[in-house]
Amino acid sequence: MVLYRFPFPLSLLNTRDKIFSNYEFIETGYRSQFSGLPGTGWRMSSIVEQILEEKRKQNAVILAHLYVDGEVQEIADFCGDSYYLSQMAQKTDAETIVFCGVEFMAESAKILNPEKLVLMPDRAADCPMAHMATPDDVAAFRATYDDLSVVCYINSTTELKTVSDVCVTSSNAGKVISNIPNKHILFIPDQNLGGFLAPQFPDKEFHFVDGYCHVHNFMDPSEVEALMAEHPDAKVACHPECNPGIRALSDYIGSTTGILKYANETDAKEFIILTEIGVAHRLRLDNPGKTFYFPETRPVCPNMKKVSLEKVLRVLKDHKDPIEVDPDIAEKAKNCLIKMHQWGG
Repeated sequence: MVLYRFPFPLSLLNTRDKIFSNYEFIETGYRSQFSGLPGTGWRMSSIVEQILEEKRKQNAVILAHLYVDGEVQEIADFCGDSYYLSQMAQKTDAETIVFCGVEFMAESAKILNPEKLVLMPDRAADCPMAHMATPDDVAAFRATYDDLSVVCYINSTTELKTVSDVCVTSSNAGKVISNIPNKHILFIPDQNLGGFLAPQFPDKEFHFVDGYCHVHNFMDPSEVEALMAEHPDAKVACHPECNPGIRALSDYIGSTTGILKYANETDAKEFIILTEIGVAHRLRLDNPGKTFYFPETRPVCPNMKKVSLEKVLRVLKDHKDPIEVDPDIAEKAKNCLIKMHQWGG
C-alpha cells in the first residue's frame, strides 16, 4: 500500500491558505493568479522569479497538464486535462505558448495557432500510445467498411489526425460520438477508452487497434483489491484508459477532470485513485480533509515527468526546437480538432 502525499513545493508555498488564495478554479482546469506581479508576498525561488519575468517580457502563456510534477503545475497559467488545455490554446492571445506536457499536446496547440511560437520544455517528452495506430491502419478499415467514421483520441500523432474524421478526449468522447451518424466507428489508438465507450452506443459497431496507455493498461487489479481490503470505506475512481479488470472494480470511471470533480463532490473521506499520480497534487489542493491512495506500483508517466522548472526556464530563454508542423499537414489535421470543439462543447 502506498499513501501518496504530494509535497507542496517549498520554493513557492508557506501555508495551505496561500494555495487556495492563489488559484481561481475554472471549468475543467485552474488558472494561476501569479501573473508575475510584484508584491505578492511569495517567497519564490530564483528560478520561479525568472520564469515569471521571462513570461511577462515575452507575452507567453504556460499550459500544464495535470500529470506533470506539482511544482510545474504551480507556475502554469492554466492547468488541466487535454481537452481543457486544447481550449485554452485556442483562446489565448499570448504570442508564445509553453506547453508542459507531451508532444501531441504541443503539436495540437501549434495546429490551432500556426502564427504563435509553441515551445516544449523537453522535446523528448512523447506519448507511446500516440504511435500505436497508423494511417495504414485507417486505410485498411476504410477499405472494409463503407460507412466508417474514424474517431481519433487526441493522444495521437498529427499524421493520424490528418486521416481521421474527428478528434476526442476522454472528457468529451461520449458527446462527440453521439453526433456521429455512422454505424461503424474506428476508435484509435486507445482500445481501453474505446472499450469503455462502446457499450454506451449499442446501435454502433466499434473497431479497435492494439493501442493503450502503458501507465493505465498495466495496472494490477490485485493491487487495487488489496487497497480496497485495507480501506473498505474508500471510493475507487479510475480513468477509462485503464484495463477492463481495473474498470470493473471502480465506483467511478471518468476523465482526469471527472475524477477531480468526483473527489470534490463525493462525501467520502478516502479515495483509491487509478490514474497517473500527478493528479495527487490537484486532489490535495482541492480536498485538504481527504486522503488519496494509489496502487503500490506507482502509476507514473516518465514522459510527463521529464518536464521540470529548469527546462521551462531554459526554453523560455533559448526558444530551442520550437514546434513546427507543415502547413499542408496542419490544415488537414486541424479539421478533426475543430470538429471536436464544435461537437464536444
